[in-house]
Amino acid sequence: MKLFDWLKGKWSRSYNDISETISEDYVGERAPKGLRYSLIASLFLLVVLLLLGWHWSDEPDQFDVRQITGANIGQSGQPVIGAATTSTLIEAIDVVLHKRGGYLANDISPPGLWLDNLPSWEFGVLVQVRDLSKALRESFSRSQSQSTEDRDLALAEPRFNVDHRSWAVPWPESEYADGRNYLNSYLQRLGDEQVYDAQFYARADNLRYWLGTVETRLGSLSQRLSASVGQRRINTDLAGAAGAVQSTLAPQELEIKTPWLEIDNVFYEARGTSWALLHFLQAVEIDFADVLAKKNAVASVRQIIRELEMTQQPVHAPMIVNGEGFGVLANHSLVMASYISRANAAIIDLRELLSQG
Repeated sequence: MKLFDWLKGKWSRSYNDISETISEDYVGERAPKGLRYSLIASLFLLVVLLLLGWHWSDEPDQFDVRQITGANIGQSGQPVIGAATTSTLIEAIDVVLHKRGGYLANDISPPGLWLDNLPSWEFGVLVQVRDLSKALRESFSRSQSQSTEDRDLALAEPRFNVDHRSWAVPWPESEYADGRNYLNSYLQRLGDEQVYDAQFYARADNLRYWLGTVETRLGSLSQRLSASVGQRRINTDLAGAAGAVQSTLAPQELEIKTPWLEIDNVFYEARGTSWALLHFLQAVEIDFADVLAKKNAVASVRQIIRELEMTQQPVHAPMIVNGEGFGVLANHSLVMASYISRANAAIIDLRELLSQG
């Protein structure tokens, strides 16, 4: 016991001596003030950047489509056909550019550099902005296939196709802002009854054209969301097409799985897509009111909007969970895929309804 007590006492003295030496040399009064101040400043800056990134990570709220459309009244006192769709498109672009933190997808410095959920959300919105601006240029603003395209829309649409992650020339923020300005010019000419070169044709075939693009976008998103758990799928690329061929042979069964690090990106892309679509459909309900009423399709549009609104429910989990389909943990991607699939099925039905005489 005496030997044990002696060793214990010697170890304690040695430990105390070492501790005092370390504290004196590194964190005591003998440490360089510049080093201490630098460490404190770095820690403070890191905390500020983390809090700022957390503040920027909130998704924008929904806006009132009818409120932003209310100012666009023609000289006859009636709402301008096409003003709701165009105004909503402009507002969606403004939200992407001027939300908290501004445009984040091309940030190369903290905290934007660390964030990936909001940039994915921005991309989802931008995809829908690109599709709707393309439909405006090619369909909504043209009376027939051989009519002249609108000059402002012809300049606006290409600007939304700039790489959303580009941080050098061309700058996405500048290009998207220019596109928005051209849309504003088109909107102003829509309400001028003395000028007839700006038109918006609210026809069933035009609406079906845009909804066809929406259908394929939602179908792709639904597949990518469902692939969060991974599954083997039968290759149906040529199913039901007699005599159809493809460039290269593909396996009869495919292993489909979204990479683990991309699951939250796909989820937030779907959130951005749904956010944009529900606003665009609310605008379509205004501009195409007569067409939808004649086809008895108003309820169909409202049901699609209802399904898309469900995708905007708050996410209460600190991260996007990727549990198995019937496992213990939830799978947020599968829940999102359920709402997206139902909205897509309703859009398919709506397109079929609009094609009927």
